[in-house]
Amino acid sequence: MTTTVIDPRSVWDAALGELQLRVTRANYETWLKHTVGVSLRDGEFVIGAPNAFVLEALEQRMFSLISETIEHVLNEPVNVSFRVSMSSGGSSVAEDRVPAPPTPARDAAPASTEPAQFEWPPYTRLIKLNARYTFDRFVVGRSNELAHAAAEAVAAKPGSTYNPLVMYSGVGLGKTHLLHAIGHRAVAMGLSVIYATNEKFTNDYIKAIREGTTEEFRDHYRNADMLLLDDIQFLIGKEQTQEGFFHTFNALHMANRQIVVTSDRPVSALRLLEDRIQSRLTGGLVVDMQPPAIETRLAILKVKAEQAGHDVPESVLELLAERVYDNVRELEGSLNRVIALAHATDSPIDVDLVTRAIDDMVDSLTTREAPPDLVLDTVAAHFGMGIDALAGRKRDKKTALARHVAMYLLREDAKLRLTAIGRVLGGKDHTTVGHGCDRIAVQLGVDSALRRQVANIREALAAS
Repeated sequence: MTTTVIDPRSVWDAALGELQLRVTRANYETWLKHTVGVSLRDGEFVIGAPNAFVLEALEQRMFSLISETIEHVLNEPVNVSFRVSMSSGGSSVAEDRVPAPPTPARDAAPASTEPAQFEWPPYTRLIKLNARYTFDRFVVGRSNELAHAAAEAVAAKPGSTYNPLVMYSGVGLGKTHLLHAIGHRAVAMGLSVIYATNEKFTNDYIKAIREGTTEEFRDHYRNADMLLLDDIQFLIGKEQTQEGFFHTFNALHMANRQIVVTSDRPVSALRLLEDRIQSRLTGGLVVDMQPPAIETRLAILKVKAEQAGHDVPESVLELLAERVYDNVRELEGSLNRVIALAHATDSPIDVDLVTRAIDDMVDSLTTREAPPDLVLDTVAAHFGMGIDALAGRKRDKKTALARHVAMYLLREDAKLRLTAIGRVLGGKDHTTVGHGCDRIAVQLGVDSALRRQVANIREALAAS
């Protein structure tokens, strides 16, 4: 009898893919990002944390959620435990001449568990850059090519090209990846770089005011060659912090130091941000990043599979690219889940496994009911014909395909019954409609070109 060996790191990677979708970004970055799967033996799954502070937070704040997610990935009950692991996060933190945080000696007297014991000293040059977020690992497509080109230009000539650079997009589309990539390039050039989330910048500023260390705060942030600030939208409503950012921005900009910020919306939509800050942010270059097209999603999945060292069939990658529409983070999480399920069940990575693995993770846009009229408009526009042709009697190949696709999407996305679809399409019999829907369903399993057509139509529906 063969015993299947399950890689705990792969299982935890898959779990992290799910957890990214279930917790706030701040919580993920703070508590989960630098954890690893350590072991899986006798029904116990051990997770490695970078220090005792994170370990305690995971046990007290996220135990139930993590246990539920691990069991979901493995499809079996497990006992979850945590331990401090030296390898946790080691590959995803770049340190600039800073020693590791102090940890108590094994035989020392019990130490206080106050958070300050495990924090880095204030204003040290710790550059928290994800080692995976580099330019050569960023997949460029039509949706992000301008942002990528601007980031490359800023990294090549900091302070002289596009200063400030503002990149905005929805979640999971790569703006943080580009922010870190700029940081990596700057560090390689020997520049002093500060990367901070807006939450950290805010906390540092408030702490400096409270403790009377504003001089140290100014020295820390204003003496850097480059400031990378993530999620500028969280400055909204924080008048005191906006004041600190305004003066920090001015000091850096006057000294030709590079400033790069990200946002989840255009600068013009940050209506509660002070006018003087909005004006300065729009004084450089503002670029957006759109959801990737299906070709870009497929390219991203190929790169991620190759980086993970897995040989994933093209049909599997195509299905993942078609089903997860607009979020790169969800794409990666889905791929991780498929790979982990294959390891856990000793199953081949195929289309059936994908269906089992991601049915409950697919973006809600795929299950939201679409208005029937919008379905007909979108299908007709895709095939370059009028709606009358879909409801008509023409039987040429192109019209018949368009009509069958409309039937299928009216059933799957608009959730209409066959008789209702028949009425919408000019009084066609429900058996004719059923045959048309089933024909498309069968073809989607074998015809990649048709799958891409249907995926593109669904993207247009989602955008509408």
